[in-house]
Amino acid sequence: MRKTNLIGFIISALIVHVVTPLLVTNYDLYFYAMPLPWTTTPLQLLNTNSPLYHSTITSWGSSGILSALTFFTAISLVVLIGTLLYGRRFQCSSICLFNGFAAEVFDPAIPLIGKRRRIKSKTIRFMNILRWVFLGIALFFIAYWAIYLLGITVTPNIDTITRIESYKYLLGELMLSLFFWIAFIGRAYCYYCPLGTVLSVFARIAGQKINTNNTKCIQCNKCNETCPMSIDIKDKAINGKIVQDIRCVGCGHCIDECPTINLSYSTRFTERIKYKKTRQNFNEQTSIDMPRKRTDDDSKSN
Repeated sequence: MRKTNLIGFIISALIVHVVTPLLVTNYDLYFYAMPLPWTTTPLQLLNTNSPLYHSTITSWGSSGILSALTFFTAISLVVLIGTLLYGRRFQCSSICLFNGFAAEVFDPAIPLIGKRRRIKSKTIRFMNILRWVFLGIALFFIAYWAIYLLGITVTPNIDTITRIESYKYLLGELMLSLFFWIAFIGRAYCYYCPLGTVLSVFARIAGQKINTNNTKCIQCNKCNETCPMSIDIKDKAINGKIVQDIRCVGCGHCIDECPTINLSYSTRFTERIKYKKTRQNFNEQTSIDMPRKRTDDDSKSN
């Protein structure tokens, strides 16, 4: 599953950073590669009074604005549909070019300081609170720009709102997540990513889960040690219960590490595909065996 993660991130990086910018001659498309509520740049771009609109129209013209909005819409639809089919793994462990990409690609080097360690329960509780705080802040900025687009002026100075939102991104998301990558574990930002919080709801709708009853748990604790989101997988695996946790990004590290191949990742969609494939194989095998049986019966009668 880690190999699949890296393949997904490589393809995603090529599309977002190389191919699409060259095709549309707009090299700022990366800022539109994450759906709401992670960023409000598309809403700002729709506002002709926003600083982002003026800077974009100056640099890229009206075609640059159109390509950015089209790209954002396409990415949002891909992420939504992909999550409903494959769970949170689709975005967070396949195409996310922020924390997901950094965590997987630089995993062998993280942390740069000290040894890798699990986050303590108190820190996890704090991160759970921080998750909803960041989501609330993100929704506030979305509501502000949506209201402004409707022609309702909440505050006349939109430069101040833009500056505050930029500081939120630079300090609360970029700098803080970089610190976490170095000091703790690569997936620390995923604990409170506002987009990840929303996608976890869609992942629950998709039926995302880790199955723990494929063979038998030997309580080696490797699943817990390798999980970057500090989920207690072993406790569920001992009793063969499924793991459905809001923090799970579907990275598959626990599945790769399990020595008894006891764990597997699935959604309703993947289970349906697996069922159809198993049934098809069964039918094909049955069709092959039937002539043999008839031949054996004919031989006995002769």
